[in-house]
Amino acid sequence: MLLFEEESYAIIGICLKVHKKLGVGFLESVYQEVIEKEFLKKKIPYQKQKRLQLYYDGTPLQKHFIADFVCYDKIIIEIKSVVSLQEGATKQTVNHLKATNFKLGLLINFGESRLNLKRIINTAITI
Repeated sequence: MLLFEEESYAIIGICLKVHKKLGVGFLESVYQEVIEKEFLKKKIPYQKQKRLQLYYDGTPLQKHFIADFVCYDKIIIEIKSVVSLQEGATKQTVNHLKATNFKLGLLINFGESRLNLKRIINTAITI
């Protein structure tokens, strides 16, 4: 069984639909706006540009992380629109999960001919 299976499939379905309709070549902000419209249609609970507290050794930091979306109060969504995802984007999402104590992140790139999606689990947290 996948972590947050039903919720993540709903989000992925929306992203596939958006990618199919828009294709590649738009800025991240365009994909974010259209995804938000689809979240509203499908009644998926979300927060856009969510400011998340960062922690180090359980202590809050002064710096914060801004997630593109947080869905269901438990899944971080990071949207990209680049020719190909670089390893740094994956590492950054892993670090955001660890520093915010979230369990699941979806890294989604709309900049490729096929939607590139990575489900990233925070292995630092016992599930």
